[in-house]
Amino acid sequence: MNLLKVSGLALLLLSLGACATVTRGTTTAFSVESTPSNAQVKTNNGFACDATPCTFKMPRKAEFDVTISKEGYKPWTGHVTHAISGQGGAGMAGNVVAGGIIGVGVDAASGAMYDLKPNPLKVTLDPVDATASKPSEQPAS
Repeated sequence: MNLLKVSGLALLLLSLGACATVTRGTTTAFSVESTPSNAQVKTNNGFACDATPCTFKMPRKAEFDVTISKEGYKPWTGHVTHAISGQGGAGMAGNVVAGGIIGVGVDAASGAMYDLKPNPLKVTLDPVDATASKPSEQPAS
């Protein structure tokens, strides 16, 4: 093989070995949208915002519960998890192809190969039933 082919092959293998931790990072933007807007958001891992829409910088490997609330509407609570993303899987595959078992371990431990699901989180809040909170009227006797 000539030097040009060897150099090209070496560059290809190095680019494939770029782990997801380096190419994607360990955090991601997590967005919350609600209908109606201007709802409060709280997570059980310490994040909060006063008005939707809002975005948090979250670890890619996070799993957490989200509660969205607004006066006059029923609170909504749901769970956010993570799953291997297409880009994270590609970075992981690059580690395997290039023999980077250390990179595979780093990507798995750091969470760089994951994406949060769902993201963005889009929620429609249900109004509180106004008639349920009023006392029933008794007929006069």
